[in-house]
Amino acid sequence: YMFDRIERLIGKENLTLIENKSVLIVGLGGVGGSAILSLVRSGIGKVIIIDFDSVDISNINRQLIAFNDSVGRKKTDVCEEIIKNINSECEVVKYDVFLDKDNIIKILDDNNPDYVIDACDSVKTKQALIKACLYKKIKIISCMGTGNKLNPLDLEITDIRKTVNDPLARVMRKWVKDNRINDKIMVVSSKENPLKKDRVIASMCFVPNTAGMLIANYIIKDVIKI
Repeated sequence: YMFDRIERLIGKENLTLIENKSVLIVGLGGVGGSAILSLVRSGIGKVIIIDFDSVDISNINRQLIAFNDSVGRKKTDVCEEIIKNINSECEVVKYDVFLDKDNIIKILDDNNPDYVIDACDSVKTKQALIKACLYKKIKIISCMGTGNKLNPLDLEITDIRKTVNDPLARVMRKWVKDNRINDKIMVVSSKENPLKKDRVIASMCFVPNTAGMLIANYIIKDVIKI
């Protein structure tokens, strides 16, 4: 039984709670791939995966869906295959689209997810997704910058207003303030100072993959109230 060790840890009732939840994720890169595959291994019953990109050879060093034989393929297709190879019973809905303010509400309405994970790179998409989830009262956790950083121990889950040393979070903090958003906006962010500030963002697997696992853990603990 594939979830035997999980059931022994948290009990059958809690496992059933997890199996009855759905998670929508935007972005299947280093953070997103780690988050969604961790959730599938934890028993989540339905996932909605959204990404418009294809696997690039430069992704292999950090993205869990990137392999030499997946280069050039759509990330949603590769991710679906891996998910089904982990748990064939997991329901997968996939969108090979760029998520923006024009299609977010329809996708949320069509799928009615219990949780949303923002693991995308676009600031405008992050902002539109947070607004839509607040409007529809859907729980969302958003990942801030994991590039140019090396120490996974500096990651934390916190409200956006409490983030430090994160250039992306700085932009999002200002947006939250300017839009007078009073709700808590939960994010994963690193306190580590960026190691470099070149135009091309550098990355290894440690920080993005750990950020994804922290997101998955945050959702699972929220589902079972531990």
